[in-house]
Amino acid sequence: MEIIGRIGASNNLSRFPVLRKQNRVRSIHSSCYIEANSLSLNQVQDIVNGKTVIGPEKDIIEIKNAIKAYDEMENINPFSIKDLKRIHGIIGKDVVKNAGGFRTGNEGVTDEIGNVVFVAPPPELVNGLITGLLKWCKENYKTINPLILSSVFHYEFVFIHPFSDGNGRTVRLWQTCLLGKWKNVFHYVPIENYIKDNQEGYYKAISDSHVAGNSNPFVVFMLKMIQGALSDLADDAFISSGDSIYVKKLLSVMPQGVYLTASEILSLLHLKSKETLRKNYLDPAIKNGQIVLEYPDKPTSKNQRYKRV
Repeated sequence: MEIIGRIGASNNLSRFPVLRKQNRVRSIHSSCYIEANSLSLNQVQDIVNGKTVIGPEKDIIEIKNAIKAYDEMENINPFSIKDLKRIHGIIGKDVVKNAGGFRTGNEGVTDEIGNVVFVAPPPELVNGLITGLLKWCKENYKTINPLILSSVFHYEFVFIHPFSDGNGRTVRLWQTCLLGKWKNVFHYVPIENYIKDNQEGYYKAISDSHVAGNSNPFVVFMLKMIQGALSDLADDAFISSGDSIYVKKLLSVMPQGVYLTASEILSLLHLKSKETLRKNYLDPAIKNGQIVLEYPDKPTSKNQRYKRV
């Protein structure tokens, strides 16, 4: 809550369209990556930008579907079962059987040696369980902090497993919708990226909640993921605002309109580490459009040079 307040007090995210777009790409890539999509972050970025990408057809379709679904986020009623099915229909189009419809068969999870470790509720109960869950969210949205409520929803949705496939991608987007209804900034917080980097902990938290018979372990895990993602966003937004002392120092030593190599900039700043230069100085300034690359299509080129605009 303190981090949310800091973001809201010092930054209006609408000022940083590049940062918002980058975070949306990270969310889409991470959520699909968790479900074994093979495309890289750069390939997802290319698809978002309308470029042709070479890769497995199914993976490309999944990314395109996810882009369309995330584009719908601010139009979604997060308490609507009709919208839930509609969004799953977008996510699963041409890659999931019966996209947009609840499963009609039994589902379960087995471990590496084939032992059944979890059995989802039978299909005839799914509609009633999801209807009840969405009703609970709507009735309690103003009395239970949405950080907690959305995490409870996430776990319960996973437990119900309403669709034959695509549940993970759907529920991660839906938690973002629940949070975004509360604070618009969450539409651009890539929580999925933190889950991707902590997949073992993600599945363990689900398993621990199954064993405990309540969502508490999963809620604690998700709060840590949200905290991490918010902290990153707060840092990125601060840097992108141009208020960073590093960016100010970089701009103060670079002559306007002249391309310089990384080594030349290091010398001007009296630095030794190229990694420090990239992370604290160049990347933030490039994000904010204050520094441009001589070869933007080859950002890692050994001949790359940088210009203050």
